[in-house]
Amino acid sequence: MKILVSGKGGTGKTTIATLLSIIFSKNGYNVLALDTDSVPNMAQSLGIPYEESEKIVPLAKNDALAEERTGARPGMGWGVLFSLTPRVDDLADKYGLRINDRLKLVVIGSIDVSKEGCLCPAIALAKAFLLHVMISRNEVIIVDSEAGAEVFGRGLADHFDMNITVSEPTIKSLLIAKKLIKMANELNVKNNILVINKASDEIEAAQLFTKIFKDYKIPYHIVRYDQNIVNLEIKGIGLNNLPENSIAYQDIFSLYNKILKMLKRS
Repeated sequence: MKILVSGKGGTGKTTIATLLSIIFSKNGYNVLALDTDSVPNMAQSLGIPYEESEKIVPLAKNDALAEERTGARPGMGWGVLFSLTPRVDDLADKYGLRINDRLKLVVIGSIDVSKEGCLCPAIALAKAFLLHVMISRNEVIIVDSEAGAEVFGRGLADHFDMNITVSEPTIKSLLIAKKLIKMANELNVKNNILVINKASDEIEAAQLFTKIFKDYKIPYHIVRYDQNIVNLEIKGIGLNNLPENSIAYQDIFSLYNKILKMLKRS
């Protein structure tokens, strides 16, 4: 299963991606979590201490590795030749951070070429690795994407089995989520689901969904606001410490079951 978690910034994409990764791994699946945000913080959410997570060098910023694999060092200037098909099949094992017996994290960082100004060797390496993972790895892949629609323009969307778009329970956030889901559909992502996150009133959230998506049929799932998550983040503690009987954990466990049913049907 290849699952993309998308949405605008601040909706809680990383929280959803992290807890899904933990739940899948606890239920017998081998999981590779990929952080492709320009400000990656999934490591902290998975329980890696802040002091250690700050030292992680994303693949898209690893100049030495890029030079080793592509034949050119980032920043060498225009016109330099480098490989667009570097060896990447060993990177998940070499650079993956072991979270538990079945869960590993690779911090990729942003691979949005437009923000770098050119297709540099490091970004070429990161893109090649991500494509390899999507096509060749036989495990559950959960990608915490960069905020916005960039991921749908990288030629990667058609490799995902499911897109989960995360929204806050507001009209503005739901309208943006609707645009992202439409883009995913246009790029042939077969399974799409909307997650309305941090909902303090389930009925109100459902009514907003009906209002915004009245002309667009899409399954949705509500994750209620959980003060436990806020408390953990204030203390800098990972979501792996979130009690299984907490509101958000239970709601995301229900989402996990819904994902399995949708993908089995498809």
